[in-house]
Amino acid sequence: MRDQLGDPRFFLRAGPFSLAQVAAAAGAEAPPAAQERELTGVAPLQNAGPAEVSFLHNRKYLPSLEQTGAGAVIVANEFAARIPPGVAALVTDDPHAGWARVAALFHPVPPMVPGVHPSAIVDPTAEIDAAAEVGPLAVIGARAIIGPGCRIGAGAVIGPGVVMGRDCRVGPLASVTHALLGDRVYIYPGARIGQDGFGFAMTRQGFLTVPQLGRVILEDDVEIGANSSVDRGAALDTVIGAGSRLDNLVQIGHNVRLGRCCVVVGQAGISGSTVLEDFVQVGAQAGLTGHLRIGTRARIGAQAGIMSDVEAGAEVVGSPAMPVREFFRNVAVLRRLARKPVGKADGRNDT
Repeated sequence: MRDQLGDPRFFLRAGPFSLAQVAAAAGAEAPPAAQERELTGVAPLQNAGPAEVSFLHNRKYLPSLEQTGAGAVIVANEFAARIPPGVAALVTDDPHAGWARVAALFHPVPPMVPGVHPSAIVDPTAEIDAAAEVGPLAVIGARAIIGPGCRIGAGAVIGPGVVMGRDCRVGPLASVTHALLGDRVYIYPGARIGQDGFGFAMTRQGFLTVPQLGRVILEDDVEIGANSSVDRGAALDTVIGAGSRLDNLVQIGHNVRLGRCCVVVGQAGISGSTVLEDFVQVGAQAGLTGHLRIGTRARIGAQAGIMSDVEAGAEVVGSPAMPVREFFRNVAVLRRLARKPVGKADGRNDT
């Protein structure tokens, strides 16, 4: 059975659209002779039919491109000549971004249903814009401010004093406290924003919890993945910079500061008071100790253990982390040693 992209049971469908309309969305030029061709949806190269749009952004899939039955393909100029006859080439500098816009054209976000569900619990001092949507069993705390176009999912909790800008989305069963959100912030289901950081003093009698008196600041266009956790600051705010994306199951400790457009991949953890400058990438399951500074555009590999500052632009991997080339040189040396016969490494033969 063919995989169905955009199953109508789950995804809103729009269209059909002319090739010219699709090209405009992709930021491409439509072939003049085919501008009125009608397209009804999107599909991967290997499955697409003559009324569907596909794309190529990885040369690994060139064989699929050469055999595709799509009506049009979004593609970089260097691969346009590989498109089969009869398939319209939509040439753009960034096919992946073009695909994102075209997929959104055919499958737009479901329309808002403004208003507060009767089962929601809303404190009388909360301010909810008339253009916002509050789902069933959601809880909106005292003095919270929910901006226009916001969507609060079923069972979500928005704590007292939280401020949300325009067009934010909070998924089902997520919770947001002690936080200020910019515009177009998306908090996925089950995420936890603004809870106490992991802060305590050690006394002779045991642990003494230290009050966490900071906030969480989520700037414009931030996304927080499902079941991720962002602790509020202890003495300073925890800040996630504009455009940054956190994957699912990410832990951000108190006082952490991410710059613009950082990416933190699933199951990674960043300890308190660490600073990531702009455009840092952190791989899956990486761990960063506290009070570090990670420079602009640094890249941290999956499962890396970061115990010291990382310079701007550096690429590190391993635990403890080291530059990528050094890491693989070490791996090569260990492999050579492992291949030597037992007893020959130091010139002796113990047999």
